[in-house]
Amino acid sequence: MENPANLNIYKASRTIKRRENTLFNALRSIYEDSIFVGEISQLWPELPLLANLRCGLWYSQKFHSTCYFKSTDGHTNNWSFNTSRLNLHVALLAGQKGGCMIVDSTRKGKRFPDSMSKTIPIWTCVLNRAIWNYRMRCGLAGTAEKKETNNSTERGDSISDSYSWDCSLHLPLWVSNTERALIEERLDGWTKDLEVSGADIASIALSLNKPLRPLWISQKTVIWLNEVPDCDSWDFTPILLVSTSSPSSNFQQRTASEFSWRYIAGAGDDEESWARGLSPNLFWKHAYDLISSGPDMCNKKVADIIEKDRVYRAQRGENAPQISIKPSKSSTSSGRLPAEEQLDLESQFMNIDEKSSDNNSIFWLGESNVAVGTTQLAKDESGVDCVLSCDQESNSLCSKESEAYLNLSIVSSKFDRSSLLRNLPSAVNFAKNNLKKGQKLLVCCSSGEDISICVCLAILMSLFDDRGHFDEGRSFTERRVTKLELRRRLVFICQFAVNARPSRGNVKQVFNYLSGGNVETAS
Repeated sequence: MENPANLNIYKASRTIKRRENTLFNALRSIYEDSIFVGEISQLWPELPLLANLRCGLWYSQKFHSTCYFKSTDGHTNNWSFNTSRLNLHVALLAGQKGGCMIVDSTRKGKRFPDSMSKTIPIWTCVLNRAIWNYRMRCGLAGTAEKKETNNSTERGDSISDSYSWDCSLHLPLWVSNTERALIEERLDGWTKDLEVSGADIASIALSLNKPLRPLWISQKTVIWLNEVPDCDSWDFTPILLVSTSSPSSNFQQRTASEFSWRYIAGAGDDEESWARGLSPNLFWKHAYDLISSGPDMCNKKVADIIEKDRVYRAQRGENAPQISIKPSKSSTSSGRLPAEEQLDLESQFMNIDEKSSDNNSIFWLGESNVAVGTTQLAKDESGVDCVLSCDQESNSLCSKESEAYLNLSIVSSKFDRSSLLRNLPSAVNFAKNNLKKGQKLLVCCSSGEDISICVCLAILMSLFDDRGHFDEGRSFTERRVTKLELRRRLVFICQFAVNARPSRGNVKQVFNYLSGGNVETAS
């Protein structure tokens, strides 16, 4: 039995933490940390700024793009190079611009999240090795050296003599030698996984003149403003990893001109537990009003902003569900006013992914006549002949002709582990009937990142051959689907839909469907 005294202390500490983690404290902390991000981005203004989803998206008004490197892929003894999250657009962008910055944060009292300490360093190393292997096979091993020498003769012969394509693993100093050795043992296997995945290594190899290498910048980093290095002076393509968290303490009392507030390290993390439906985009549209409103009025301000945005989107025919909020377990015993309580969102009433991305385009998947995007864009998209909507609500597209429109109410695998599996036969059949007529098909969902991506994966696997030609499923009936083939086709989709973030549960349902599994199999 657990000691009741210890249990009470634990509950008390959790209650104190919830009280400190108020909405105003979180938003004010994000605002303060965003100033640091702006200062760093001004040191290298030529480098594009990327947000690592979802936490990083809170820390700047404007990002060039987003990426998705998961901390879990860098957790100790769980290291991974995931071919469903290749982020190849980051490497291409870094090659075009001479580098890039990635913004993220962490709440765990560390300077950097594991996504920056290990996931991204593993990613850069594996890409560098795959590029080197490609150059060796194509006889291009010396191309980068020669080009670098021709463009930098004024720097002398030292670089041209010593410069080579760096394939070593670069980790921060706080990663132990034991952990480094265990990661290095897996690098060759991860490189082979990348090479057989079907990823377009050739385009990245042509884009990058220098190997990728991570550099770490936090609020503890000392940078002499009169000695800021030029990116061109480095013999690598820098991936600057900017962690916004101040690691001194998880909670620090701070005082502004009008209000006293508590700083929260990594406040943007786990947004569904504190943001009350506020998205990064909405926050930055109303940042001044929210910060100046103070702790007492902040919750009401946020509620008004969210409701006005919901009404605006509903008037435009977009998906605009009512957001339901319930008080935390401590609300009945804390004695605090309702406006000051820490509240939790009823996640089943809102799509979390929907808040994290403001997509403004659809993505055509090669020459397949299949596109993927958000439901918001489907209503006004003139370049498509038929629409397959995976949203729970279909009001925005109900004017479409019945033969050219199908709505399947598919929910995330978090809420129904077989929802996608049950609907895939109808989705593939609808796609087949329209694609054989030469129609252009748009597959959409609220985020355009998960369910619609998985439906496209099932369509391409079922109705197209290995060369990407539509054959109405003839080749599919003659072969056995493997996980490697599924990964290769997913990589193909991600080359075009760069914001794709398919969940493991939904990809598993696609594999079960392609393997002849039924609803019970997926459960």
